[in-house]
Amino acid sequence: MMICVSLLKKHCLKKVSLQNIQEVFKKEYLGSSEVNIEIYTDINKKDVADLVLHIQNAEFGIPITLELQPDLNEIPAFYQINNGNFWIAKIDDKIIGTISLLDIGNCQAALRKMFVDKNYRGKEFGVGQKLLDTLIEWARHKGFTEIFLGTTEKFTRAQRFYEKNDFKEIGKQELPAAFPVMEVDIKFYRLST
Repeated sequence: MMICVSLLKKHCLKKVSLQNIQEVFKKEYLGSSEVNIEIYTDINKKDVADLVLHIQNAEFGIPITLELQPDLNEIPAFYQINNGNFWIAKIDDKIIGTISLLDIGNCQAALRKMFVDKNYRGKEFGVGQKLLDTLIEWARHKGFTEIFLGTTEKFTRAQRFYEKNDFKEIGKQELPAAFPVMEVDIKFYRLST
């Protein structure tokens, strides 16, 4: 509590509110830099793999390895072909999020590898929304008419996020034949662009 009081004094905040405390925390511990969305390059390969695996394994207990996700070792060859792409979210030089769009043909795409570091989730930072907005804008510009995704039962916050962004839940049988279903995926969504 003393740390919070001294930080509030340091930042000249007389009124104590949850919003004020969150703002001070962000400035002091997470940096005050802006979130930047960039197109992936292989210079970020290890950091992307580390982020994704940490979220999958440590945070959600999903027993999946890098070897079971060969796309993470070959991002340009897997995602950045045809009209697909892969983006990273960064604050300063730290990668805090990822998202990709896989071109599966027929003006359809798969949203894959959407991950945000738990310290940067939520409306305060807007990382997930910035990543998704970038992907949707790209998809529309490239002429995609539908975006599909699959997710696990454990990603309930992600499911609510997709639903708030107009993704509609569909049955597995409604997926296009070219959609790459992951073994852990049990819920599926579609967005008409």
